[in-house]
Amino acid sequence: MSTEHDVIDPAVPPSGTGCAECLASGQWWLHLRRCALCGHIGCCDTSPHQHATAHYHATGHPVIASFEPGEDWFYDYRTDGFVDGPRLAPPRAHPREQPVPGPAGQVPEDWESRLNG
Repeated sequence: MSTEHDVIDPAVPPSGTGCAECLASGQWWLHLRRCALCGHIGCCDTSPHQHATAHYHATGHPVIASFEPGEDWFYDYRTDGFVDGPRLAPPRAHPREQPVPGPAGQVPEDWESRLNG
């Protein structure tokens, strides 16, 4: 298994303020996750498209961090568990004024029925 230094780069900033794939394709998300190695922002597994997990499968980058305001946790896909991690480069969350779910204008009225359980 890799050491923390191989899977977390605290100096890399996030790729943006929303899920990169959802923004590119006009989709929406529930919560956001940040790749702890490259900074890619993807949507959570409860979101319809699960882009954070897809990023792990495509790249092998195994550790994510929450990108939600007020949350400070890391998760390792390899162990299916939470792990400790360093303070990441700012910003450490999407802007508080950004709606959840988001992005504004893309979320369908029946969004709750479209979540992955």
